Amino acid sequence: MTPPASATLPLDMPASAAGQSDVRGSVAVDLGAPRWQQMRRFAGPGLLVAIGYMDPGNWATDIESGSRLGYALLWVVVASSLGAMVLQLLAARLGLVTGKDLARHSRERYGPRVWPLQWLGAQVSIVACDLAEVLGGALAFKLLLGVPLLWGVALTAVMTVLVLGLHGRGVRQLEAVIIALLVCIMGSFAVQLVLTPPDWAAVALGLVPTLPSLPVAGSAAGSTVGNTAGSHHAALVLALGIVGATIMPHNLYLHSSLVQTRHAAPTGAPLDLAQRQQQLRKLLGLARWDTLISLAMAMAVNAAILILAAAAFHAPGQVVVSDLAQAYERLLPIAGGAAALLFGLALLASGQSSTLTGTLAAQIILDGFLRLRWPAWVTRLLTRALALVPAALGVYWLGDAAVGDLLVWSQVVLSLQLPMAMWPLIRLCSERRTLGEFTISRFKQALAWGIFALICSANAVLVVGLFRG
Repeated sequence: MTPPASATLPLDMPASAAGQSDVRGSVAVDLGAPRWQQMRRFAGPGLLVAIGYMDPGNWATDIESGSRLGYALLWVVVASSLGAMVLQLLAARLGLVTGKDLARHSRERYGPRVWPLQWLGAQVSIVACDLAEVLGGALAFKLLLGVPLLWGVALTAVMTVLVLGLHGRGVRQLEAVIIALLVCIMGSFAVQLVLTPPDWAAVALGLVPTLPSLPVAGSAAGSTVGNTAGSHHAALVLALGIVGATIMPHNLYLHSSLVQTRHAAPTGAPLDLAQRQQQLRKLLGLARWDTLISLAMAMAVNAAILILAAAAFHAPGQVVVSDLAQAYERLLPIAGGAAALLFGLALLASGQSSTLTGTLAAQIILDGFLRLRWPAWVTRLLTRALALVPAALGVYWLGDAAVGDLLVWSQVVLSLQLPMAMWPLIRLCSERRTLGEFTISRFKQALAWGIFALICSANAVLVVGLFRG
């Protein structure tokens, strides 16, 4: 028999960090304090999630799009970021209302024939994301230090050991590190845009949805779209590549768990069901603002990458910039050494910050699906080892030029895995037996399922386009 809606809501207990693995502690929010103080106490989970939307895979797709099509696909960055906001809000709602993350719900809801496939898909997405972080970090070391790319891959392994020292600290300390890296990334691109000023009128036109015509002639060898038949189809592949690189499946698991580190501060008196539900509504409101503001910053960074690429590299007769190393080299004569240096530093910060959140997601997925609680260093080293092997082999066999293709393919894998996380998330948030009165409205359900259908269609077109390229 299905329990009553109120019985499914953990309103009589603070959201615990039981699913947080090595992220210890929780943050009490005084819901009677001024709004800005509530926001200051609650802010954090959205930032940890947002940093995953700025990984090197996003850089690769945004740079190639800006170089090839100028500002024309800026609207795709905005639209895909808005879709990500919808999905992350659902993940935060699920975690706050039920006190369980998406991985735990998936194991409990689906039988042994289904949830192992969900776990495998989630684990593959973690490795694919980590592959992009390894390649991005290795490339940053090469650009900044002048070391061979294979040495850069080895240095990322060393950085992994150093980053492990940040795990096991309190959640607030980890959030502070992420904020510092985020400020570094945003500041770097702000300065680069000053050094390479864009055409702001063209930027505004880029926000208007349209599918431009991409000239096939002169396409760079080895590019992801190559000589795809039909200029509009090639532009569509680029647009779908942005979508696939923007919405990360493991972030849905991560957010549904991290948001549980926030709970209402005790009032000193017993609360009835209505009062507890009112507290939860306030927490959901704070989660909404935390998510929207954080992902808006991620959207600004991704938009800045595309705008910078369009301003610096998109001009008649210029060779298309299709990878990060080319972008760095081309920035040197165009904007000077300062802009190129900031580009390399931002790339390094992007890879390292994504590494932190990737480790948390891996622990949450492992604990939720398999009921395993490994130390952070075991999870990190295992995940990084699974990414280091294909990265090193790809660079060794295919050379430095393989980095661009490996980055793009890592994003394709993420896009393919995304529906496996979206399906249970949307279903759970649409069921009254799971969320009770906090079940999402029919409009939100239609919106979420529309995004699901769009992502599935994008996967099909993206894969077909890549194989035909």
